[in-house]
Amino acid sequence: MSLFRGTFGGPRTTTTNKYPYTTPVASMCEQLVNAVNVMMDPGTNQTYRLEAMKFCEEFKESCSFCVPCGLQLAEKTHTSVVRHFGLQILEHVIKFRWNDMPQPEKVQLKNCAIQLLSSGTLPILEEESHIKDALSRITVEMIKREWPQQWPDMLKEMEALTSLGECPSELVMLILLRLAEDVVTFQTLPTQRRRDIQQTLTLNMDSIFSFILAILQINVDDYRKLKNIPGQELQAKAHCRVAMTTLNTLAGYIDWIALPHITNDSGRLLEMLCLLLSEAELQLEAVECLLIAISRKGKLEERKPLMLLFDAVAINYILSAAQSADGASKANQYSPTQPVVVVERHYVFLKRLCQVLCALGSQVTSLVGSDANVEAPANLNTYMMAMLSFTTHPSQFLKSSTQIMWGTLFRHEILSKVPAVKEMALKYLKVTKTNMVKTGYPSRNDSPSCEYSRVDFDSDEEFSSFFSLFRGQQGEVVRGACRLVPEEAFAYAAEFLRYQLSAPIDTGNPSGMWPCGPTTFRHMMRERLPIDQGVQLLQAVLSYETKDPLILSCVLTNISAFFPFVTHRPEFLPQVLAKVFAAIVFDLPQEGKGPRTRAVRNVRRHACSSIIKMCRDYSPFILPCFDLLYDNIKKLFADEAQLMQMEKCALMEALALIVNQFKDYARQKVFLEELLAPVVARWTSDQITSVLSDPALFISYVGVDQVVSEQTKDPDPCGNNRVELSHCLNAILAVVKRSRWPSDLAEATAGGFVVGSNAAGAPMFRNPCSGLVLSMLPNVLTLIRTHNALFTPENMARLSPSYAKAYDLIDMEKYCVLGLPHPLIDVYDTPVYKSHLERMQGFFCMLYDNCYHALGIAGHALQQDFCTIEGLAEKLPLVLACPQEYYDSLLCPLVGPLIAYMLQRLSNKWQIINQRSSANQVTQEMLEDQLVRSLTKELFEFITLSFILRRVQEPAGPKDEGEEEEMMMDQPTTGVAGQPVDDLTDLGKCVLKHEDIYVNLLTISFMALSWKDATICHRTANLICWNLLRQVSGGNLLPEAVSWFFTSVLRGLQLHGQHEVCSATLTVLAMLIYENLRPRYAELRAVMNQVPDINLEALEQYDHRLLDPKAQKFGDKKRKDQFRKLIAGTVGKALGQQFKKEVHIRNLPSVFKSPKPEKDILNTEALGLEDLFSPQRANM
Repeated sequence: MSLFRGTFGGPRTTTTNKYPYTTPVASMCEQLVNAVNVMMDPGTNQTYRLEAMKFCEEFKESCSFCVPCGLQLAEKTHTSVVRHFGLQILEHVIKFRWNDMPQPEKVQLKNCAIQLLSSGTLPILEEESHIKDALSRITVEMIKREWPQQWPDMLKEMEALTSLGECPSELVMLILLRLAEDVVTFQTLPTQRRRDIQQTLTLNMDSIFSFILAILQINVDDYRKLKNIPGQELQAKAHCRVAMTTLNTLAGYIDWIALPHITNDSGRLLEMLCLLLSEAELQLEAVECLLIAISRKGKLEERKPLMLLFDAVAINYILSAAQSADGASKANQYSPTQPVVVVERHYVFLKRLCQVLCALGSQVTSLVGSDANVEAPANLNTYMMAMLSFTTHPSQFLKSSTQIMWGTLFRHEILSKVPAVKEMALKYLKVTKTNMVKTGYPSRNDSPSCEYSRVDFDSDEEFSSFFSLFRGQQGEVVRGACRLVPEEAFAYAAEFLRYQLSAPIDTGNPSGMWPCGPTTFRHMMRERLPIDQGVQLLQAVLSYETKDPLILSCVLTNISAFFPFVTHRPEFLPQVLAKVFAAIVFDLPQEGKGPRTRAVRNVRRHACSSIIKMCRDYSPFILPCFDLLYDNIKKLFADEAQLMQMEKCALMEALALIVNQFKDYARQKVFLEELLAPVVARWTSDQITSVLSDPALFISYVGVDQVVSEQTKDPDPCGNNRVELSHCLNAILAVVKRSRWPSDLAEATAGGFVVGSNAAGAPMFRNPCSGLVLSMLPNVLTLIRTHNALFTPENMARLSPSYAKAYDLIDMEKYCVLGLPHPLIDVYDTPVYKSHLERMQGFFCMLYDNCYHALGIAGHALQQDFCTIEGLAEKLPLVLACPQEYYDSLLCPLVGPLIAYMLQRLSNKWQIINQRSSANQVTQEMLEDQLVRSLTKELFEFITLSFILRRVQEPAGPKDEGEEEEMMMDQPTTGVAGQPVDDLTDLGKCVLKHEDIYVNLLTISFMALSWKDATICHRTANLICWNLLRQVSGGNLLPEAVSWFFTSVLRGLQLHGQHEVCSATLTVLAMLIYENLRPRYAELRAVMNQVPDINLEALEQYDHRLLDPKAQKFGDKKRKDQFRKLIAGTVGKALGQQFKKEVHIRNLPSVFKSPKPEKDILNTEALGLEDLFSPQRANM
């Protein structure tokens, strides 16, 4: 007998739906009304407010007549605040008292709730949204507890309510939406109840979906009929409101129901949604439904019906809506007197519509050319015109949203061959000409884009960061477009470049459209292009003269793009080199001897990069002109005023790249010695050696003990010393980075680069720069030690007050650590003036970085020569890779102290972080926290790469739960799913022999589980902890150590258990430790006994199955579930969940559980067992 079936067999009567309001109820209601008013009155004293709140909460928890009070307070005669509180009381009763309520009270409460839905609200336009939400929540809470088993006619009753007017119809839609969200989206129910309700929803989805569509159709039709009739505006708005809510409900179902429901009836739903794109009041809700529908994943065959949207009617409606965006962009041309007006709702609609087009493109690119046998749509051009409307919109965000789709379309194997796509590629290139121009800063008003940027970006810095990514996206798409139409793209870009070369410079915007052309040329050089035309353009670029640094930078980019043509006309190489060398020494006449502007520095740096790129990519071609190149560089080196130290090092780098083409060890060695002779002489001089060896002398040499004033104009007496040290390090770095032996073994052997072979038989090479670098490395190592010694108290005391913060992070690094956008820098700003402190901070930052870069590159470039440096283990702070034969002599003496030091340092730092309240953090504390987190992550990344052999198990495909259970029944636990399950690396095995190092590795890994960083905890538990512990689990571990390992995991669960990923990983890790070590260490049982709220009987059964060989064994899945329940008391909760009252929903008898058919094996058909053991089989 169902709970509600008898109640609704006949018509409802008023008497069954109302509670008698006795005197105590009325009195209590009066007190509750007063309490609610006190709570909500902004002028109430805080003490009174707390008392009122306490009274209301105690009433909900303990009062026996909550339901009649709630119903009386929910009546329409009260204010909305009081009504909402009354509904909250009813919801509280259903959530927390439903299981204990007698059946008649449940029936009566349900009847009253239905009565509230039908007649307990104000007209739809007058009723508050939070009242409607509260009413829907009450009904959904009852549905979650009683449907379908005890309330089989619920859907029919909901349908009947929609005939009572607009407000009940809206409430029914809200109920259906919230039910779908609770059951499917958020899954807030117990598993069985959720499964019962979801399966019932799925079973009735045809009728539910038809019902929702019918409500939508009726209200849309009524809205369209009434909206233009005078005097019917309010009624039209009422129908519009129901339609909007219905669309929102549809959105809650479209995401998970079967695709055929969406495409049934010749795509009726999709057609309705496309038609509603033209209704201003409903278009946003319609486009969000459409987006969810088109974004559905699944089998390609099931997605084929979505191609209905390429039919003429649907695609034209989409195009019309998209062109409204394009039309708005043309109508909103920038005018200082008529600024662009951005309507937020319409702008959000345009964003969603753009996403719809991108999702539709994703579907068509997936289906065309697949096994689904879908051909290119006939209306593909209409679709691309709609996309182009957004690519030309003033909003930079909308433009960027289309880029990925254009790139996918232009790269598609089949669609890219469609003539319409090729035509569109050329149109896209023409549009890109203007899209590449950086306009639309939120702080400005010089473009229609500015108003949209103020909606999308909080600052100019955020916009600038976004536009850099956007420009990169466009470059990738331009490459694809040029591949489709190389000749047409080249002709268009050539015409544009000729125009730029001949057009006068705009004084207001000197660089103008210059940044657009080089991008096109750079991305089309892989295609076969007309050489003669390319050479003509190169000549025009080489003869172009400008004093604008930004335009000159674009000229350099064009030269780099056209350089492949030079390989066909070698006679132009001297002109190219002359143009680039002129840019290396570029200066503005007005700058004189003062600091250069950023624009000038950038163009000189760009020219150096161009030379390096040419020498890297075309070194065999440039080799015949080596003497010319070297002569030019020597002339520049001779004039100290011409080049900065950075530019000298860049030219050294270019020369090192060219001499690699000598392919002669002796000749290259002689040249590099000649090139670096002044640097080596100065770096290894007695003066520099003594300065680098003594921290006090070093401090004095670089001037960090000097008292300076920003007002003084006197030159820094120690500035040249810092420049000299920087130049020496940069020169070492430039040469060791580029000097190499030939990649071809025969050429390397002939050139004298091969000196033998290693133990594995691989050839061993020698680097031409080995002698130079080895002679300079001792002072590099000395500098590193001295730099580290600068932080001791006695050396910190030597700093002058002017440079007290000289060792602090520079601002740019702080922004990177904190994830903040860098401040916007205008390249046309005044000359670059830095304070003395900023210059000193930059010097120390660069010096420290370059020392380690030089060491890292030297280890790779010098190979065995680097590892044979005498006493390297005592001098070198860290080595990441070296030949295996040097593990014991070099790496273990390094790794041991490193891990021990990091264990001490990080444990202290994390103890401070764990005790710190995040609410009191200031910027400096946040910076320190982030640095500690970054250091910790890099340490464990180093441990993973160095010691763990990462052979990851491939995750299996999806299976039914029953199938998964059967497959796991007899499988032993080997590791965490998806984690490496093999041995240690060779270095890890070497470290395993050193007990002190290995103990520290285990200690720091397990300690990290309880540090306040969920990412570190997850990665360490998943990749490191068990891989390290398993190697020694069979040895003689101390019982205290085993208990500590296990307790560390449980402590991590207590801290990070609120995160599902961490909880799953830590639970499996705890189970691995317990199951593998429990048979030998009874102390683990003592730890388990201390777990809060543990079921000791279940623990005893678990131990019995684990320890008794004859006991029945369960599969992985069941053991994990059992173990998870045992340690559930240790799993931490988020702060918001710790004091939350638990809601208990009882399971009802399942409606869909079908018993497995019993099968008599003896009476069934032959199984083939006799064939398996037949003599013929044995003979085979």
